[in-house]
Amino acid sequence: MLRVGRAVACVACNNLVSKNMGVRFRMPLQKLHPLSRAIHHRYNASANAQRPPHCSAARHFTSMSRLPMRPPKPPPGGHGGWRYQQHRNFWMLRLASRLLKLRYIVLGSAVGGGYTAKKTYEEWKDMLPDMSAYNWVIPDFVWELSDQIDLDKLTKILPELEEIAKLLPELPDFDKIGENFTFLKSILSTEAPGDTPVKAATEAPVTATPEASDKQFKKSSDKEKVDQLQEELLRTQMKYQRMLERLEKENKDLRKVVLQKDEKGIHQRKIKKSLIDMYSEVLDILSDFDSNYNTQDHLPRVVVVGDQSAGKTSVLEMIAQARIFPRGSGEMMTRSPVKVTLSEGPHHVAMFKDSSREFDLGKEEDLAALRHEIELRMRKSVKEGQTVSPETISLSVKGPGIQRMVLVDLPGVISTVTAGMAADTKETIFSISKNYMQNPNAIILCIQDGSVDAERSIVTDLVSQMDPQGKRTIFVLTKVDLAEKNLASPNRIQQIVEGKLFPMKALGYFAVVTGKGSAGESIDSIKDYEEDFFQNSRLLRDGMLKAHQVTTKNLSLAVSDCFWKMVRESVEQQADAFKASRFNLETEWKNNYPRLRELDRNELFEKAKNEILDEVISLSQVTPKHWEAILQKKLWERVSTHVIENIYLPAAQTMNSGTFNTTVDIKLKQWTDKQLPHKALEVAWETLQEEFARFMAEYKGKDQDDIFDKLKEAVKDESIKRHKWNERAMDSLRVIQHNALEDRSITDKPQWDAAIQFMEETLQARLKDTDSVINDMVGPDWKQRWMSWKNRSPEQHTRNETRNELERLLKLHEDHTAYLANDEVTTVRKNLEGRGVEVDPALIKDTWHQLYRRHFLQKALQHCNLCRRGFYYYQRHFVDSELECNDVVLFWRIQRMLLITANTLRQQLTNTEVRRLEKNVKEVLEDFGEDNERKVHLITGRRVQLAEDLKKVREIQEKLEAFIEALHKEK
Repeated sequence: MLRVGRAVACVACNNLVSKNMGVRFRMPLQKLHPLSRAIHHRYNASANAQRPPHCSAARHFTSMSRLPMRPPKPPPGGHGGWRYQQHRNFWMLRLASRLLKLRYIVLGSAVGGGYTAKKTYEEWKDMLPDMSAYNWVIPDFVWELSDQIDLDKLTKILPELEEIAKLLPELPDFDKIGENFTFLKSILSTEAPGDTPVKAATEAPVTATPEASDKQFKKSSDKEKVDQLQEELLRTQMKYQRMLERLEKENKDLRKVVLQKDEKGIHQRKIKKSLIDMYSEVLDILSDFDSNYNTQDHLPRVVVVGDQSAGKTSVLEMIAQARIFPRGSGEMMTRSPVKVTLSEGPHHVAMFKDSSREFDLGKEEDLAALRHEIELRMRKSVKEGQTVSPETISLSVKGPGIQRMVLVDLPGVISTVTAGMAADTKETIFSISKNYMQNPNAIILCIQDGSVDAERSIVTDLVSQMDPQGKRTIFVLTKVDLAEKNLASPNRIQQIVEGKLFPMKALGYFAVVTGKGSAGESIDSIKDYEEDFFQNSRLLRDGMLKAHQVTTKNLSLAVSDCFWKMVRESVEQQADAFKASRFNLETEWKNNYPRLRELDRNELFEKAKNEILDEVISLSQVTPKHWEAILQKKLWERVSTHVIENIYLPAAQTMNSGTFNTTVDIKLKQWTDKQLPHKALEVAWETLQEEFARFMAEYKGKDQDDIFDKLKEAVKDESIKRHKWNERAMDSLRVIQHNALEDRSITDKPQWDAAIQFMEETLQARLKDTDSVINDMVGPDWKQRWMSWKNRSPEQHTRNETRNELERLLKLHEDHTAYLANDEVTTVRKNLEGRGVEVDPALIKDTWHQLYRRHFLQKALQHCNLCRRGFYYYQRHFVDSELECNDVVLFWRIQRMLLITANTLRQQLTNTEVRRLEKNVKEVLEDFGEDNERKVHLITGRRVQLAEDLKKVREIQEKLEAFIEALHKEK
């Protein structure tokens, strides 16, 4: 029995026995409260099967109230006391047993009630209807409670649900729910297997009987109710959509405030890189990595492909929430792949990978500058004679509420090459698209223009080739507003988004609207237009499109979820592949270069940079004596020809001391004003270059590593090319040289002897050169002809005969002038003709010039020997024709000018030019350091490439491991 209030229910029958003031009565259990009745049945199922004695007699009740509250008094007498004690003990045992029985009853009731409540909950769970068509209304956790719905069970249980709803008046408006369940039951019971409720409600047999008319009327009313429910669902959908957008906007504002606080350092913590930024860094490194170990880049990214002008860029801009790409009408604007890393941040900004400038996407000026910069980079990446380029432009966009993902916008696929395009443009675009889509983990975002005929699509065939099963493809139909307006049959749109029109397969199908086609539309206006269109579109109202298949907002969410799912599934596998590649590279290095450090190209460049700067600093350690000796020697080599041919010989051949000095002074003045300073600076600059090259060559001898040879040579040439001598030093140098040449006073005998030695060395060198010229003119002598088997040419024979005739003339006239008279030329020619030698007068004069030059130099050397004892006469200004040594004074003036010029140039070199050269070298090295292409060209070899690959693989592996760790933490 179960006690309820002041009543006790029998556990074996449907009677309720009550006691009130000693009166017993029975009440049927059906009139009991439903909850008590359920508990009664549950307890009845678990109670003892033995029926109590009152069930077969008129006495149907034995109550706890019949127990005596106090024991009766014992009868008098001794035995009576024992019997009384025995009776008392029995009464206590009986009381204890009743109490224990009551405990079991209460315990059993609790267990049975809990089981009943659980079963009732399971039945309610099984009775939930299938609301998958309206997922957007019900939160996700509700679907976790009910994964499978059985319509047959729902039909069977609807009557009981209706009864329960009527028995629970305290719940809100369950009567209306019961009516709806009844209506649903009628629909489910009348529909045929495999038919939809709407179809079952709308299809009615055509009969003329009253029963058929009633049935048809009932079905038409059911159809009206279904239409009303659909309209109510659409209104509810729009309501919740607006609420969701409002909440998202509030959430975006709050997140923006929090991120701004973090950015200002209010929490005094170091802000870490976001997960998507870490992943994007890995992709950037991989884009520059060319592995020779077949470690391909299979990391996921969203590849945006589509026909030209299909709206790819517009879809990407809607996802990025900014008009960031250059636009054009009908022409190709995307000329190279653009990798866009989307992430959430406090400010809506964009930034290139290789630039620190931030473009504020909230300002139209920055947006225009960003579009212009992207266009410039695209055109710069396209090589001459090409239309598109495979080089990737890396861009990151941050902003509140932006979904995190990495997208790559590819050039639009074309069917025909038009004027102005390269002949291989179509094949190049196909090659670039296939290169990105063949990645087995890449998500293909296939964009199809809904405003054109589907049969004109090219990209769908390409996508179906790369992903025939559609396991990583998301199809997007753009310009749905134009498609609805232009298409006669909207069902064609439904066929497209259901994947029944194209041969390709996809994970999901979406329909979007990206504006009215105006270039000046803002993102907000496009969003409003898209929302208004789908709210009023019959595509959504008639059920051709589902709510989760429309708007770029839903597309962005779906693509982001798919992207991160693919990342989590594949990133660890890629990390393992790079780990294996790293092992192979390290093994090769240990086998080939066991004693060398793994220096990559940048590290080798820094090492070479330090060596070159050390070599430049070594120039400052050159002694002044060494500088002056080199400068003096090189300067005389540069100007000696001019001094001898244009100054000394013309003046000396006048045979007059006064004329000699005058001629020398005039020519020296002209030479100093026009040529000498320039020549001196050229000599100094060449000397600096030679010394710089010499030090670099000596340093190379100490270090046998030839990796730096090309780099050092290029740095030397570029530094010399950039270095310009200080032009202001030329004016001061001209004054110094002019003053040095005007001085004629030789103060002591050592200077006189040094001038004579300088003159003698110079004349001997010129005499040797002249003899060499004459020998070449006349050919080999008899000794060379007999000993070396050489013969003279006809011209040399003529020259030899001419020389012999002119030498006889010089013996007769030793003081002959430098030029032959015309009659002398005629005489020589006739004498040669008499010996059978035909000769031209010009040949005679040319031969005379060299012979007279040798004759004059021989006489000048003899005079130089006489002047060795002429210092005494020069010092006392004695006039003696035999010891008139004006030529010695000239060479002293030249020698002194050379010494003073060398000293001046040395001071300028050590004080100014060496430092300027060092500065130029540093600038060249800095420029080379920023030019990666030049570094690759100048620092080459397998050792360099192997170190580069090792560095890249290690960096990729480390960043992948850091990303995986952060990814696990986010989970």
